Amino acid sequence: MQTRALGETGHDSTVMTFGAIALNWLEQEGANQMVELVLDRGVNHFDVAPTYGDAELKLAPKLNQYREDIFLGCKTQEREYEGAKTKLERSLERLETDHIELYQIHGLEYEHELETIAGEDGALEAFREAKDEGTIDHIGLTSHGNPQLILEAIDRIDDLETLMFPMNPVVAGKDDDDHDYEAVLERADEEGIGTLGIKAFAKGPWPSTDELPEADRPYANWYEPVDAPAEIEERFDFAASSGLTSVINAGDPKLVAMILDAASRYDGMDEGARRSLIERLRHEESPVPEQLHH
Repeated sequence: MQTRALGETGHDSTVMTFGAIALNWLEQEGANQMVELVLDRGVNHFDVAPTYGDAELKLAPKLNQYREDIFLGCKTQEREYEGAKTKLERSLERLETDHIELYQIHGLEYEHELETIAGEDGALEAFREAKDEGTIDHIGLTSHGNPQLILEAIDRIDDLETLMFPMNPVVAGKDDDDHDYEAVLERADEEGIGTLGIKAFAKGPWPSTDELPEADRPYANWYEPVDAPAEIEERFDFAASSGLTSVINAGDPKLVAMILDAASRYDGMDEGARRSLIERLRHEESPVPEQLHH
């Protein structure tokens, strides 16, 4: 599988990152098999979070068996120093590891959160302390929403090394500031910041719970995913050719093998194909609506 430099971290990430949220819906044996499958296909960048049910616990056994082969990303939704410090210690414990390669501020949504995170006694102080102590190697940020706020975060946080945000043809086709991830990609490129794409496989928001109760959804994703191999490949190619370092799989375990196949076969997507996909999908409902923030 192709690899690309993850900004200036010194790590080359595979073009697919394993979103370990998929492990949450599997029993331990199934989780072990999935990690083996992902590693067999060459994936070297894993991403997990404490909010992903028991994904951290399910990842731990194989993480430790293959620790040298895995560049591990984890995150926290805590915004203040004490909370972030505690949550990091808890993640290390649950993952049974003494260090995390990439620790990320999870799901930045609001201006006031950025103020808190970057301010005195903010989460960043805990991150920087952990970095000095060697518990974490790199600092990142994830956001499901406002690209303008991501740009502001780049200004505010001078030791930011990676960003994670939505990238798909529906979002790329919306010409407004709320969807201008193009500007984020450009800026990240200028600053040497690695970029990780989420929601590459989002078709759109789920129908309302009246129309489709949550229990009846065929997939465990936050959004309705594309699920045919050809569509998955097209979506992977689109995201991977957009300037991102790496693309994260959809969260449902049933989709992981197809996404691995697409990632293994990836060999670019030309501008014409990208444009026609945007044109075809630009009027779909954005898969990044407010209710998807989690």
